[in-house]
Amino acid sequence: MKKIEAIIKPFKLDEVREALSGIGINGLTVTEVKGFGRQKGHTELYRGAEYVVDFLPKIKMEMVLANELVESAIDAIIKASHTGKIGDGKIFVSSVEQVIRIRTGETGEAAI
Repeated sequence: MKKIEAIIKPFKLDEVREALSGIGINGLTVTEVKGFGRQKGHTELYRGAEYVVDFLPKIKMEMVLANELVESAIDAIIKASHTGKIGDGKIFVSSVEQVIRIRTGETGEAAI
């Protein structure tokens, strides 16, 4: 089992969710986060005062999948979230040792 964490632009959330749903992935967790990479933020004007926005709004998607779904999930995320501009995001893949469904006590892939 693998855990995929994807940091994407907020306006791409629906497209990515639909792409994942299209390949049979229904369970995921979404969190609104802030951060920056090469974008490094920008300046904005508010009531005549200029200020620096260091952290840009992003969406963090997390899902745990069976190994055979990982590559297709990564492809779906890349295709749906790509704009070609700086700040498109990142995907992180890590191994998951154990999954337990609290309600039923199921473990492993049956709990996903």
